[in-house]
Amino acid sequence: MRVKTAAALLLLGLIALVAGIGQLTFWAPPQTVTATLQADVKAAPLTVIDTKLRSLRGGEADVAIKGDGNFVLAVGRPDDVAAWVGKTAHTTIDGASADGKQLTASFTDGEPSAPSPASADTFATAQNASGSLDYRWDLPDDGDWQLVLATDGTKPAPHDITITWPSNETTPWAVPLIVLGALLLAAAIVLLVIRRGGPGARKPAAEAAAQPGPDAGDSTPGRAERRSARRAASAAVAVVVALVTGAGAAHATTAPSPPGSANPSPASSAASASASAAPAQEKVLVDEQLQRILDQVANAVAAGDQAKDSKQLEPRVGESALLARTQNYKIRASVASAAALSPVRGASLRTSVVTTQRSWPRTVMAVTRGEGNTTPQILTLRQDNARANYKLIEVSPLLPGPAFPNAPKAGAEQLALDAKSGLAYSPNEALRGLGDRLTNGDAWKDKIPENAYIKDTLDYEADVVKTSPNGNLTFTHNPTANDAVAYRTADGGAILVAPLDFTISGTPKSSGDKVTLADDSAAALAGGKEATTKMTLQFRESVVLYIPADGAKGQLTLVGATRNLVGASVS
Repeated sequence: MRVKTAAALLLLGLIALVAGIGQLTFWAPPQTVTATLQADVKAAPLTVIDTKLRSLRGGEADVAIKGDGNFVLAVGRPDDVAAWVGKTAHTTIDGASADGKQLTASFTDGEPSAPSPASADTFATAQNASGSLDYRWDLPDDGDWQLVLATDGTKPAPHDITITWPSNETTPWAVPLIVLGALLLAAAIVLLVIRRGGPGARKPAAEAAAQPGPDAGDSTPGRAERRSARRAASAAVAVVVALVTGAGAAHATTAPSPPGSANPSPASSAASASASAAPAQEKVLVDEQLQRILDQVANAVAAGDQAKDSKQLEPRVGESALLARTQNYKIRASVASAAALSPVRGASLRTSVVTTQRSWPRTVMAVTRGEGNTTPQILTLRQDNARANYKLIEVSPLLPGPAFPNAPKAGAEQLALDAKSGLAYSPNEALRGLGDRLTNGDAWKDKIPENAYIKDTLDYEADVVKTSPNGNLTFTHNPTANDAVAYRTADGGAILVAPLDFTISGTPKSSGDKVTLADDSAAALAGGKEATTKMTLQFRESVVLYIPADGAKGQLTLVGATRNLVGASVS
C-alpha cells in the first residue's frame, strides 16, 4: 500500500513541478506588450503622443516610428506642447486598447501647417530622423513630458507608430506549484525509505549479526528505519529549498512586479520617488535646454558682430541688447577708434534664474563668462510666445562686490512689480529709487550704497556739466515701459532686471551760446557737434538690482549695470 501511495505522490509531484517550472520558462507569458496605431488614422501635419502612454503599463516605453523621409521627434511639457501646437491640425495618440495591442488616437482639425519643432526653444530636446527611429522614452527632468512628431510642418507627420511596454504579467501559481510538487516528491521519498526499512524488508538474523553496526544502539529494532527516514526527509527539505530558491530567482527575472505591488521593481520605485519629488510648478527650461539656447544666442551675436550687421542679430537679439549693438555698429562705421561691445558668450554658465511662470512672455537670466569677457556677464533672455525663440534683451557686467544672489534651483517665482510681496521695497519703488540715486548722488544714499557703477555715472554727469559751461543741463534715469522683471531669490529677497533710459538734455544759457558734443561717437549719431537750440544724448542702461526681504539687514544692491550710447541729436 505504501508503494502505491508513494507512486501516486511521486506522479502528482512531478506534474506540479513541471506545471510550475513551465509557467516560468516555456509557458511563461511574453515580457513585453506592443501596441500599434491603426493605418486608417487620419493624417495631420503634427502627431502628439500623450504623456500617459509612457507608463501606461507601469514601465518605460519604447517607441518605434516609421515615416517617409526626414522627420523630427521633439519632447516638451504638456502645456508647452499644447501652446506650441496651437490651432494646427494634429493627431493625438492618447491610449491603448484593453489587450494592449492597439493604440487609440483622436484627430483635431485645424490649420494645415506648422513650423518645424526641430529648432524650437519650447522643446527640451529634439531628435532628427530619416525613414525610421527607435526611441526610448526618457525624461529630460521630473514631471510629465509629451512627444511631438513632424516633418516639414506641411506634409503629414509620421503615424506608423508602435509603442512597447514591459508586460508586467505575473504567474502567481508558479512558485506554489513548485513548492507543492517538491513537497509531494519529498513525501514519496520518505514513504519509499520507510517501506524499504520496514518489517518486510528486514535482513535474515544471521546476515544482520555478521554486519556490526556503528554502535550498540543501532541494533534496536526500528531505530535504523527512523534514522533513514530522517535522512530522507532532510534530503527532501534540501530539494524543496533548492527548487524554491531557483524558482524565486527565475520568477524575479521573468516576471517583474506590477505597479502598486508590495515589492515593486527598482525602476518602478525610482519612478515613484521621482514623481513624488517633482515640483508642483516646473521651471520653464531644463539645464541642457538653457545651455543650448545660450549657445545659439552667442553664435548669432558673434555672427552679427563679425559682419557689423544688426539683421543677423534679429533672430536671437531684441530690445536693449539689439538697440545697443545696432547703434554701436553705426558708430564704428564712422569712428574708427570707437570700441566694440563686449562679446556675448554662452559657455561657462555660472548660475541662472529660470522662472516657473508658465504663461508668456517668459524671461530667464544667466551668468556666464567666456573668451573676451573681463568680468562675468548677466544675460537676460525673453520668449514672447510658445512658437518664438528666446531673444537676448539685456546684457550687463557683474559688478565687483557682492556675489550674484542665488535663485531656487527648482525654479524662481516671478513677482509683481507693484507689490512688496514680502520685500523691503516693491520692484517698481526700488527701480525709481535707483534712478534717483543715479541722478542725484544724495538721493537714496542711505538705502543704495555706492559702488563702481554709481560712482562712474555721477562722475560722468559732473564732467558733462564741467565741459558744457554754456549749457543748462538736465539728467534723468527713467524706467522704460513695463520691461522690468523680478524673481524671488533663495533668501526671500528678489533680483530685479530692468532697462533705464538715461537722458542728458542741454540748452544754451544765452542767445548765441552753443552746446557742444565733445564725444565723437555722439557726434556720429547726431550728425554734428554743436547745438544752438537743444542737445540730447540718450543712453540705454541695463541694471540688475537686489532687493532684500522685508526685515532683513541687507541693503538694496546694484549687482550689475552698464550703459550704451543709443542716440544723440543737435538742433
